[in-house]
Amino acid sequence: MTSKPKILAVSLRRALAGACLLPLAAAAWAQQQPSATQTQQNEAVTLDRIVVTAQSREQELQDVPIALQVVTDQLLGDVAAEDLGDIDSFVPGLVVDSNQPTQPSFTLRGISTDDFGIGTDPAVGVYVDGVYAGRGGGVLLPFTDVERIEVLKGPQGTLFGRNTAAGAISIITRKPGDELEGRAKVRLGKYGKAYVEGMLNVPAGEDSAFRFNALANHGNGWVRDAITGQDLKPEDNWATRAAFRTRFSDATSLFVSWDHEKLDQRAQVTTGIVALPPYPLTPSLPVDEAAYLDPRKIPTANDAEDSREYRRFDGVTLIVDHAFDWGSLTSTTSWRDYDSENRAVDEDGTARRDLYVDSTNTESNHSLYQEFKFAGSTDKLDWVAGASFFQEKAKQTSEVNTFTDAVDTILKNLGAAPDGLFGPVSDQLAMLGVPISLRGHRWNEAFRNNLDTKAYAVYGDVIWHVTDKFNLTVGGRFTRDEKKFTWFNSLRNAPTLDLALDQLAALGFFGFPGVPPREQFVFDVAFIDPPAMLNKGKTNRTSKSWSDFSPRLVADYHFDDNTMGFASLAKGYKAGGFNALQIGSEFENEEVWNFETGIKKALPDYNLSFNASAFYYVYDNRQAVVLDMTTDIPRFVVDTSDLEAWGVDFDARWQATKGLGLDFNAEYIDATYKEYTNAQGVDLDGQPTGTPHWSFAAGLDYVWDLGEHGDLRFVVRHAYRGKTRCNAESQSQNACGISPALDLGEAQNVTDARIAWNSAQGHWSWAIYGNNLGDNQYINSLGTYGKTVLGTVGARVTEPRTYGVEVGFKF
Repeated sequence: MTSKPKILAVSLRRALAGACLLPLAAAAWAQQQPSATQTQQNEAVTLDRIVVTAQSREQELQDVPIALQVVTDQLLGDVAAEDLGDIDSFVPGLVVDSNQPTQPSFTLRGISTDDFGIGTDPAVGVYVDGVYAGRGGGVLLPFTDVERIEVLKGPQGTLFGRNTAAGAISIITRKPGDELEGRAKVRLGKYGKAYVEGMLNVPAGEDSAFRFNALANHGNGWVRDAITGQDLKPEDNWATRAAFRTRFSDATSLFVSWDHEKLDQRAQVTTGIVALPPYPLTPSLPVDEAAYLDPRKIPTANDAEDSREYRRFDGVTLIVDHAFDWGSLTSTTSWRDYDSENRAVDEDGTARRDLYVDSTNTESNHSLYQEFKFAGSTDKLDWVAGASFFQEKAKQTSEVNTFTDAVDTILKNLGAAPDGLFGPVSDQLAMLGVPISLRGHRWNEAFRNNLDTKAYAVYGDVIWHVTDKFNLTVGGRFTRDEKKFTWFNSLRNAPTLDLALDQLAALGFFGFPGVPPREQFVFDVAFIDPPAMLNKGKTNRTSKSWSDFSPRLVADYHFDDNTMGFASLAKGYKAGGFNALQIGSEFENEEVWNFETGIKKALPDYNLSFNASAFYYVYDNRQAVVLDMTTDIPRFVVDTSDLEAWGVDFDARWQATKGLGLDFNAEYIDATYKEYTNAQGVDLDGQPTGTPHWSFAAGLDYVWDLGEHGDLRFVVRHAYRGKTRCNAESQSQNACGISPALDLGEAQNVTDARIAWNSAQGHWSWAIYGNNLGDNQYINSLGTYGKTVLGTVGARVTEPRTYGVEVGFKF
C-alpha cells in the first residue's frame, strides 16, 4: 500500500513542477503574434493599465510579483457594494463574514481566525491608506470615496507586518484634487432600501484642496417577526469623511483625513429550526438533527429584548511626505477610536422565555499607529525601509443572558433539579398567597477583559535590477509584540431575583421544610469550566511578548515587455494571544511559509492580460477558538492545528471590442490538516480543512455609444464558491451534513446585473440593478449555544434577491 506522506509528496512535486512551467509556457505563447488582418479587425481600445502600491511603491499591476487582485471603484458600483462583505464573492479565495458588522471575520486562501475575543488577532490584515485597521468592530466600515481595493494573497509579513499570515486587504481612498467637483447619488431599493451619498472637492489655492464625503444608509431588512410584525434585520448607519492636502514646497506635502461613522440597528436575526412542542413542554434531548426545519421556509419569531448592534467610530490619519536628493521620507500617523455593542443577539431562535438565551458583546477600542518610511532608487536598486509603532488598548465584555424560566429548563435537562428550581418555589409561594414569584427574572453572566498591546517593527525591502530583465527582491521585517491581558468573571448577576430572595429571607421563608437554603439560588450555568469556577470574582492578569522575523525573497524575469515570470518565498505570522473566555489560556505566534511561482502576461494586440500563479504553504500553530459541545454546558476552547495547502490562482481581463469587456478570476486550493487532533480526540491528519476546491468570478460589460444622447452600459457578474470539503469533525462544527433540510456547506452561486445610462456630458446618470438574481439563499451559520441544554438551534440565512434604482449627478 502506498503511504499517505508519499502520495502527498508526489502531488506536491507535480503541482510545483506544473507551476514552474507556467512562465515557460507563457513565454512561448508570447512569440505568437496576431496577423495584420487580425489587428485590423480588432476594434478594441487599449486595455487600461492599473497602478497599485502593493510593494509600498507605485507600480503597474503586471509588474508586481505577487498574487494580487484589484477591485476597482467600477466593480464596487456594479454590485452596489457598501462594505467589504459585499465584494468577497467576486474575489476568489476571500470570504468575509459580515453578518455582524461589529464582529466580522475574514478568510483568505483557507486561513482565518475563528474568534471574537480581543485576545486574538486576525490572520488577514485590513489597511486603509497604508494604516492598519486593527481588529474587531473597527474593520468592516462603509465605503467612503474608495478608489480601489488591493487584495494581496499569501503572507505579507515583510511588506505589511503582523497579522497578515493569510494576506492583506489594502483600501485606497481618493485624495483631494485640483479641480472643483462634486457628485451625489441616491439609491432606492427593495425592503425599504434608501442609500444617499455625496462628495464635494474644493481647491483652496494653487497647492491645497479639501474633499468632503457623506453617506446615509437605511433599510427595513428582509426578515419580519411572525408574531410582532417587527423588522428583524434592518440597516441604519451613516458616515462622513473629510480630507485635506497641501504642498508646503516642491519637496514637502501633507495629507490629513478624518473619518466618522455611526451604526445603530438591530442585532443579527436567528430562525429556530427545531420544532417546538406546546408550552410548557420543551424539545427532547438530544436534538434530532435529521429533523431540522428549513429556515428559508418557516416563519421567524424572536423575543430578544432591546436587541441592538451599535458602533461609533472615529479615525484621523496624517501623512507627511518630504523629498530629499537621495530619496523620500514619509511619516504616517493614525489614531482610531471606536465603541461597539452587539446586544441581545438571539441564540435560541424562539419566542419562548423558558428557552431563552442571548449573547452580548461590548467593546471599546483605542489605537495609535506611527510609521516612518524611507524610500529611494538608483539605476540598480529600488528600496524602502522604515520603522513603525502600534499601540492598542481595548476593553471587552462578553455576556450570556437568559431568564430564570430558561435556567429551570437547563436544570431539568441536566438532571440537577427534575422539576426545576424557581418554578416549583414560585408555585409554592402562590399556594401560600405570597405575592412574590421567582419566574421571569433576568439572569446575566459575563466575562470582562482588558488588553494593552504594543508592537514595534523595523523593516526593509530592496529590488535589485540585476539585468534589464532580471530582478531580485530581498526583504525582511522584525517585529516585537508585547501584550498585557486580564480576565474577570463574576458570579451571575440577577438584581430583581436577588431582591425577591431578600424579601423571602425577611419573611423567614427559607426556614420552611423542603425549601432549599438561599445560597442554592446563587450559581452559574454558562461559565462553569474549572478555571472560571476557581476564579469567580477575581481579576487574573498576565503579560507576554513575542518576537518574529519575516523574510521575503523574490525573483522575477521579464521575457519581454509584456511577459513576466516570478517565484517567491515569503513568511507571514500572526501574533500570539489569549482566549478571552478561558482564564489562563494563551497561545504562541502562528507562522506560515509560502512558496509561489507564476506568470503575468499582456497581449496588447488582443487587448488581453492574464496572471496565473501556483502556491504551496505550510501553516504552523494555527489557533482557533471553537465551541466544545461535548460538555454539559458548551464552552469555548482553543484548538491548535498545523495546515498545508497548494493551489492555483488565475485572473484575466479582455477588452474584446470597444464596447465589450470581460474578466475572469478563479482559485483552486487543496487545504488539509498536516497535524491536528481536535478537542474531542479525533485525529484529522491529512483530512480537508473544509475550504472548497474551487471558487471563481466572471464579469461581462457592454457599452452602447448613443452619441449626443450619452451611453448605455450593461454589466452582469456571476460568482461561484464550491462545496465545503467535509472532514471527521464537520458535523460537530455544523459545517456539513447533519440535516437534508439545511444542506450545510453547499456550493453557492450569486449573479448581479446592472443597466446604467450616462449623459453625454457625464453630469447625469441613472441605473437599475439587481443583486442575487437567482434568489439563492444559503445557511451561513448555526447558533448551537442552547443545543445541549435547551434543545434549541438557530440558523442564519444569506440575503435573498434585491433590486433597486439609482440616480446620480456630478459636476
